[in-house]
Amino acid sequence: MNILQINSSVRGADSESTRVASRIVARLRAAHPDARVSVRDLGAQPHPELDGAALGALFTPAESRSAGQAARVALDDTLIAEAQAADVIVIGAPMYNFGMPVQLKAWFDAICRAGVTFRYTETGPEGLLKNKKVYVATARGGIYPADADPQVPHIRMLLNFLGMSDSTFVYSSGMSMGPDAAAKAQADADAAVAALA
Repeated sequence: MNILQINSSVRGADSESTRVASRIVARLRAAHPDARVSVRDLGAQPHPELDGAALGALFTPAESRSAGQAARVALDDTLIAEAQAADVIVIGAPMYNFGMPVQLKAWFDAICRAGVTFRYTETGPEGLLKNKKVYVATARGGIYPADADPQVPHIRMLLNFLGMSDSTFVYSSGMSMGPDAAAKAQADADAAVAALA
Protein backbone atom coordinates (compact mmCIF):
# COMPACT_ATOMS: atom_id res chain seq x y z
CA MET A 1 0.00 0.00 0.00
CA ASN A 2 1.24 3.48 -0.89
CA ILE A 3 -0.02 6.26 1.37
CA LEU A 4 0.34 9.92 0.38
CA GLN A 5 -0.13 12.47 3.15
CA ILE A 6 -0.79 16.03 2.04
CA ASN A 7 -0.48 18.69 4.76
CA SER A 8 -1.68 22.17 3.85
CA SER A 9 -1.68 24.09 7.12
CA VAL A 10 0.77 26.96 7.60
CA ARG A 11 0.81 26.38 11.36
CA GLY A 12 3.51 23.72 11.39
CA ALA A 13 3.64 21.68 14.59
CA ASP A 14 0.62 23.59 15.96
CA SER A 15 -1.68 22.43 13.17
CA GLU A 16 -4.72 20.44 14.23
CA SER A 17 -5.47 19.24 10.69
CA THR A 18 -1.92 17.92 10.37
CA ARG A 19 -2.18 16.25 13.79
CA VAL A 20 -5.35 14.42 12.79
CA ALA A 21 -4.02 13.54 9.31
CA SER A 22 -0.94 12.03 10.96
CA ARG A 23 -3.14 10.01 13.32
CA ILE A 24 -5.05 8.66 10.33
CA VAL A 25 -1.78 7.66 8.69
CA ALA A 26 -0.61 6.02 11.93
CA ARG A 27 -3.83 4.00 12.07
CA LEU A 28 -3.40 2.91 8.47
CA ARG A 29 0.20 1.89 9.13
CA ALA A 30 -0.85 -0.11 12.17
CA ALA A 31 -3.23 -2.09 9.95
CA HIS A 32 -0.72 -2.28 7.08
CA PRO A 33 2.81 -2.41 8.54
CA ASP A 34 4.38 -2.71 5.10
CA ALA A 35 2.73 0.47 3.82
CA ARG A 36 4.97 3.09 2.26
CA VAL A 37 4.24 6.66 3.32
CA SER A 38 5.14 9.84 1.44
CA VAL A 39 4.50 13.22 3.04
CA ARG A 40 4.17 16.48 1.14
CA ASP A 41 3.98 19.54 3.39
CA LEU A 42 2.49 22.32 1.31
CA GLY A 43 2.51 24.69 4.27
CA ALA A 44 6.28 24.41 4.66
CA GLN A 45 6.99 24.13 0.93
CA PRO A 46 4.11 25.69 -1.05
CA HIS A 47 3.59 24.64 -4.64
CA PRO A 48 3.63 27.59 -7.06
CA GLU A 49 0.25 28.99 -7.93
CA LEU A 50 -1.41 28.55 -11.27
CA ASP A 51 -0.64 31.82 -13.05
CA GLY A 52 -0.32 33.01 -16.61
CA ALA A 53 3.21 31.69 -17.02
CA ALA A 54 2.21 28.26 -15.74
CA LEU A 55 -0.79 28.13 -18.07
CA GLY A 56 1.40 29.19 -20.95
CA ALA A 57 3.81 26.35 -20.17
CA LEU A 58 1.02 23.78 -19.89
CA PHE A 59 -0.50 24.79 -23.22
CA THR A 60 2.82 24.84 -25.05
CA PRO A 61 3.63 21.49 -26.73
CA ALA A 62 6.33 19.67 -24.78
CA GLU A 63 8.84 19.82 -27.65
CA SER A 64 8.40 23.61 -27.93
CA ARG A 65 8.71 24.54 -24.25
CA SER A 66 11.55 26.68 -23.03
CA ALA A 67 13.73 25.32 -20.24
CA GLY A 68 11.79 27.44 -17.75
CA GLN A 69 8.45 26.19 -19.05
CA ALA A 70 9.61 22.58 -18.92
CA ALA A 71 10.78 23.05 -15.34
CA ARG A 72 7.44 24.56 -14.34
CA VAL A 73 5.44 21.70 -15.89
CA ALA A 74 7.78 19.19 -14.23
CA LEU A 75 6.77 20.55 -10.82
CA ASP A 76 3.14 19.68 -11.54
CA ASP A 77 4.17 16.35 -13.07
CA THR A 78 5.76 15.38 -9.76
CA LEU A 79 2.53 16.00 -7.84
CA ILE A 80 0.50 14.12 -10.43
CA ALA A 81 2.86 11.13 -10.26
CA GLU A 82 2.57 11.08 -6.46
CA ALA A 83 -1.23 11.07 -6.64
CA GLN A 84 -1.26 8.40 -9.34
CA ALA A 85 1.04 6.13 -7.31
CA ALA A 86 -0.97 6.45 -4.09
CA ASP A 87 -3.50 3.85 -3.01
CA VAL A 88 -4.60 6.06 -0.13
CA ILE A 89 -4.41 9.86 0.11
CA VAL A 90 -4.70 11.57 3.48
CA ILE A 91 -5.25 15.33 3.29
CA GLY A 92 -4.91 17.79 6.15
CA ALA A 93 -7.27 20.62 5.21
CA PRO A 94 -7.80 23.43 7.72
CA MET A 95 -10.57 25.91 6.98
CA TYR A 96 -9.23 29.38 6.18
CA ASN A 97 -11.86 32.06 5.68
CA PHE A 98 -14.53 29.46 4.91
CA GLY A 99 -12.50 27.58 2.32
CA MET A 100 -9.43 25.44 1.80
CA PRO A 101 -5.97 27.00 2.15
CA VAL A 102 -4.48 28.46 -1.01
CA GLN A 103 -1.71 25.89 -0.59
CA LEU A 104 -4.20 23.04 -0.99
CA LYS A 105 -5.97 24.75 -3.89
CA ALA A 106 -2.59 25.02 -5.64
CA TRP A 107 -2.18 21.24 -5.20
CA PHE A 108 -5.57 20.59 -6.78
CA ASP A 109 -4.75 23.05 -9.59
CA ALA A 110 -1.51 21.16 -10.22
CA ILE A 111 -3.03 17.68 -10.35
CA CYS A 112 -6.12 18.58 -12.40
CA ARG A 113 -4.85 18.01 -15.94
CA ALA A 114 -7.06 17.15 -18.89
CA GLY A 115 -6.11 13.87 -20.52
CA VAL A 116 -4.02 12.82 -17.53
CA THR A 117 -6.11 12.92 -14.36
CA PHE A 118 -9.46 13.56 -16.01
CA ARG A 119 -10.91 13.57 -19.50
CA TYR A 120 -14.00 14.90 -21.20
CA THR A 121 -16.27 12.35 -22.85
CA GLU A 122 -19.54 12.51 -24.74
CA THR A 123 -21.35 11.95 -21.45
CA GLY A 124 -19.31 14.46 -19.45
CA PRO A 125 -16.04 14.52 -17.50
CA GLU A 126 -14.46 11.30 -16.26
CA GLY A 127 -11.96 11.25 -13.42
CA LEU A 128 -8.90 9.08 -14.03
CA LEU A 129 -7.53 8.88 -10.46
CA LYS A 130 -9.73 5.91 -9.63
CA ASN A 131 -9.60 3.14 -7.03
CA LYS A 132 -8.17 5.32 -4.29
CA LYS A 133 -9.34 5.89 -0.75
CA VAL A 134 -9.15 9.48 0.49
CA TYR A 135 -9.30 10.72 4.06
CA VAL A 136 -9.61 14.44 4.73
CA ALA A 137 -8.82 15.84 8.18
CA THR A 138 -10.35 19.28 8.41
CA ALA A 139 -9.97 21.65 11.35
CA ARG A 140 -12.13 24.72 11.71
CA GLY A 141 -12.66 27.42 14.29
CA GLY A 142 -16.45 27.19 14.24
CA ILE A 143 -19.11 24.52 13.91
CA TYR A 144 -20.91 24.15 10.60
CA PRO A 145 -23.92 21.92 9.93
CA ALA A 146 -23.57 19.67 6.90
CA ASP A 147 -26.07 21.68 4.85
CA ALA A 148 -24.19 24.93 5.49
CA ASP A 149 -20.56 23.78 5.34
CA PRO A 150 -18.71 26.12 2.95
CA GLN A 151 -15.54 24.04 2.61
CA VAL A 152 -16.29 20.32 2.34
CA PRO A 153 -18.52 20.43 -0.77
CA HIS A 154 -15.75 22.13 -2.76
CA ILE A 155 -13.12 19.59 -1.70
CA ARG A 156 -15.48 16.66 -2.31
CA MET A 157 -16.43 18.01 -5.75
CA LEU A 158 -12.76 18.24 -6.78
CA LEU A 159 -12.04 14.73 -5.51
CA ASN A 160 -15.07 13.31 -7.33
CA PHE A 161 -14.15 15.18 -10.51
CA LEU A 162 -10.76 13.45 -10.46
CA GLY A 163 -12.33 10.03 -9.88
CA MET A 164 -11.67 9.82 -6.14
CA SER A 165 -15.25 9.20 -5.03
CA ASP A 166 -14.42 7.17 -1.91
CA SER A 167 -13.70 9.91 0.62
CA THR A 168 -14.11 10.12 4.39
CA PHE A 169 -13.96 13.42 6.28
CA VAL A 170 -12.83 13.71 9.89
CA TYR A 171 -13.68 16.98 11.64
CA SER A 172 -12.11 19.02 14.42
CA SER A 173 -14.89 21.61 14.71
CA GLY A 174 -15.06 24.51 17.16
CA MET A 175 -11.31 24.91 17.64
CA SER A 176 -11.63 28.67 18.23
CA MET A 177 -14.59 28.52 20.60
CA GLY A 178 -12.59 28.24 23.82
CA PRO A 179 -10.40 25.61 25.51
CA ASP A 180 -13.27 23.27 26.36
CA ALA A 181 -14.63 23.34 22.82
CA ALA A 182 -11.16 22.77 21.37
CA ALA A 183 -10.56 19.82 23.68
CA LYS A 184 -13.92 18.35 22.67
CA ALA A 185 -13.12 18.89 18.99
CA GLN A 186 -9.84 17.03 19.36
CA ALA A 187 -11.45 14.20 21.33
CA ASP A 188 -14.21 13.87 18.73
CA ALA A 189 -11.67 13.76 15.91
CA ASP A 190 -9.56 11.18 17.71
CA ALA A 191 -12.64 9.03 18.31
CA ALA A 192 -13.55 9.27 14.63
CA VAL A 193 -10.04 8.17 13.64
CA ALA A 194 -10.17 5.26 16.10
CA ALA A 195 -13.46 4.15 14.54
CA LEU A 196 -12.11 4.10 10.99
CA ALA A 197 -12.28 0.67 9.36
